[in-house]
Amino acid sequence: MSTLLIEAFYGGSHRQLVELLQEELEDCVLYTLPAKKWHWRARTSALYFSQSIPTSEHYRILFTSSVLNLTELAALRPDLGKLKKILYFHENQLVYPVKKYQERDFQYGYNQILSCLVADVIVFNSVFNMESFLTSIGKFMKLIPDHRPKNLESIIRPKCQVIYFPIKFPDVSRFMPKHKIAHLKKMLSGNGYGGTSLSPMLPTQAEGRDAENVLENLKSEYDVHSGLDTAQENLNNSSRQQSDLKNSSSSNNSSFHLGNEENITFDPCNLLCGVDDQQKPLHIIWPHRWLEAVYCGCYPLCPKDLVYPEIFPAEYLYSTPEQLSKRLQNFCKRPDIIRKHLYKGEVAPFSWAALHGKFRSLLTAEPREDL
Repeated sequence: MSTLLIEAFYGGSHRQLVELLQEELEDCVLYTLPAKKWHWRARTSALYFSQSIPTSEHYRILFTSSVLNLTELAALRPDLGKLKKILYFHENQLVYPVKKYQERDFQYGYNQILSCLVADVIVFNSVFNMESFLTSIGKFMKLIPDHRPKNLESIIRPKCQVIYFPIKFPDVSRFMPKHKIAHLKKMLSGNGYGGTSLSPMLPTQAEGRDAENVLENLKSEYDVHSGLDTAQENLNNSSRQQSDLKNSSSSNNSSFHLGNEENITFDPCNLLCGVDDQQKPLHIIWPHRWLEAVYCGCYPLCPKDLVYPEIFPAEYLYSTPEQLSKRLQNFCKRPDIIRKHLYKGEVAPFSWAALHGKFRSLLTAEPREDL
């Protein structure tokens, strides 16, 4: 057990990542806390883990997400502080959405900065996440009334790198039309990424469960982070869009839903089977897990902002609520456009098959004189 995995918020994508690492690494041990009461996990999990993780001379690497205050843990457990410490950012608290800037709790962002200072390697899940964090440090630290620390960005940046969040894509071919199966296979096997073997035949029982879990995630994943107000922040930004869409829906006699969980129609067969029946309405979902949604055959329509331009080609982005409304109206009039569409971006670079080698290299112990 040379690798110590610690996850203070063991749910959703946080759980998915450490479980993939646990499968990949033969010699590791995992310690977790349940994915609830996020704010308390960020405040107190270091003390809990300092008491619950037994000492061991076999540990060489510590991998954790930025929910944990790594600085506190290293101070409370000097034996763990000596390890190669890897910090993974699913999100960062310097720019995470809040209803009002005055409501941002300084301590959470400050804890992440301190954790970066003691970490040996800092990994972000996107270039946007990394740059938005690093370039916000200076402004964030100006909130301190006096005696501010200096040059923190220049100290932290050399330790940073980007490794996209890995997705272990299951076989969902039984939910998809033939033309999309062939296209998906091509996307996954191209560019030397190895790819996933897809077959129109029924998957094994385990693969079937994985596929159903992916489809279910498109509807319910955001519930895991309800304590962070993730969904609410997105909906606040789109309230005017929804008003426009409702008006256009009544005038054009089109049927669609957006953003309201109670109104989302989620039927994998209707959504993914590619029927050309013009009388069948277009299904619009709020997946929260985009790269899974596209893999399952959905057409992405995302704001030209945040991380989306980094992931999706320009044709899938909109700049204004009016552009979103117009495109949705056109799609609702011609749902066959979406059902026949073949995604023009890439999904292979985000697959576990493509990324597992980078994570394995990251978690390779480096000899240290004091161990």
